[in-house]
Amino acid sequence: MIDLIKAGGVIMYPLILLSVLALAGIMERLIFWFGILRQEQKTAESILAIAREDLTLAKEYAEQTIKVPVGRFLYAPLALKEPDPELFRLALESTADEELVGMLKGEKLLEAVITLAPLLGLLGTVTGLIISFGSLKLGDVAANTKSGTLTQGIGEALITTAAGLTIAIFTSAFHRLFLALQDQQARLFIKFGNQLELIYRQRR
Repeated sequence: MIDLIKAGGVIMYPLILLSVLALAGIMERLIFWFGILRQEQKTAESILAIAREDLTLAKEYAEQTIKVPVGRFLYAPLALKEPDPELFRLALESTADEELVGMLKGEKLLEAVITLAPLLGLLGTVTGLIISFGSLKLGDVAANTKSGTLTQGIGEALITTAAGLTIAIFTSAFHRLFLALQDQQARLFIKFGNQLELIYRQRR
């Protein structure tokens, strides 16, 4: 691995930095989503079940679950003092927007890695080719090959390109996964929000 990094030239160092940042961002997001998915369904169903019997008790229970996004989402309208149905819905919608935006935390870092990694790989390709062509001696192909500068430059170009693309593809796969999870959360918020709003309208 060390030999490969050295063969890739100086561009490999910012690529390594990008890979570390991407890995850190991915791990943080995985921990975040694992914590949400493990508690969310049960929390929402519990709040809705209590709300069907008593909205005040539902409010108190939801307040205990505000560490979970869906708990905060359902607590926001219940915390209002006798709101009309329109205000109740507005509280749901505004809280949903805020929570969904918060779920995108860290996505900008992944997007930056996806954008920069291939560009750095391309830069490595260019610098490698510059080294290769700069070492060419017209009419003396044997000397060019023997010196190793030509093959070194081509090797650097190929290694940095491969490294940049690998980092970008790996990061992009997780980025798409996190966006899909966020989209799933939006659908669940709509589902649970509609159920709570219907319960509230029926109990007014």
